[in-house]
Amino acid sequence: MSTSHNTVTLEDARRIIAAATKKAEEIKQPMNIAVVCAGGHLLAFERMHGAWIGSVDIAQKKAWTSRAFDIETGTLGTLSQSGDQFFGIHASNDGKVMIFAGGVPIKQDGKVIGAIGVSGGLGAQDQAVAEAGAAAL
Repeated sequence: MSTSHNTVTLEDARRIIAAATKKAEEIKQPMNIAVVCAGGHLLAFERMHGAWIGSVDIAQKKAWTSRAFDIETGTLGTLSQSGDQFFGIHASNDGKVMIFAGGVPIKQDGKVIGAIGVSGGLGAQDQAVAEAGAAAL
């Protein structure tokens, strides 16, 4: 990673996707994997062979949500249940907010510099693949 940047680079994103893909292959679950930069813009995306087409959009929105709020999407989902402090947040930002597990902020020196979003399996599978990708840095 270049220390002169405060964002994930394309090279970083490729490394993140490779690590996430490796994990997805290990658990035998094809995934859609998206990486966004610090500004929340899509930097890189991969749809593994056999991954659900309907999860393309979800993976990208998980990455955006994780960066937009600097929180794991699964945690945001827990905090947005009926009666909790973020109830209804999924309806904000024109419905772009995802509250399913699988979105993870990417950090460098404690600062969020991007995020990964993964979709295509059960929540625990999406989360494991996202964590593997984020750990690549």
